[in-house]
Amino acid sequence: MKILKLLLAGVSGLLVSCAIITVNVYFPEKAVKDAYKSVDEMMLKSGGDKSVPLDKQPGDTNKPPEDKPLSRLFNRIPSFSFVAAAHAAENVADDLAVELAGMPEVSKAYEDMNRNLKRLHELFASGAVGLSSQGLISVKDKAKVTPQDEALVKGENESRKVVITGMAKAILKISKQPVTKAAMDQLLGKSAASYAETKRDEAKPGWWIQLANGRWVQK
Repeated sequence: MKILKLLLAGVSGLLVSCAIITVNVYFPEKAVKDAYKSVDEMMLKSGGDKSVPLDKQPGDTNKPPEDKPLSRLFNRIPSFSFVAAAHAAENVADDLAVELAGMPEVSKAYEDMNRNLKRLHELFASGAVGLSSQGLISVKDKAKVTPQDEALVKGENESRKVVITGMAKAILKISKQPVTKAAMDQLLGKSAASYAETKRDEAKPGWWIQLANGRWVQK
């Protein structure tokens, strides 16, 4: 009986130790920011123009023919150089952009954001809203927003969350890792922070932005 109890205790301990094992997912911060910018340029600033085929990487026409996908670069590690590393980073950004832009839910989110864009810029310019440290829109002055504006802000934030979630999924896909809750929880915060940074870079002078430390400032 005592032996059985010891065995059960050992099995329980093994199960607990297995349960707390986590897989660390590499977060390519610079590539993520570049990918966000590429997708914005292709799907938002151009008014949702999808004339660039999704099976082609952004900027393919300007790339030298010797550029190769990241997966093949790993086979050439002995000759890896700084230039090769730079190309690898570019390829990761391109891969992420293509994956993100190719998601139907992300495409729909950008269609909605395009409809909101003009009014949203007006709200930013008036100081009615600001950009949070998670890349979402926060109402700063309720006296300057209408119920329709509040609905617009809510819809805009939902669309941005779709894009941020899509980026986390894209990272897992190009890393050949399963989309699990643990992996998504690990990536979503970083994905949102990188999205916010790209949006802060795009913000116009006078717009309210929240810094990573939580402080609100006017750009």
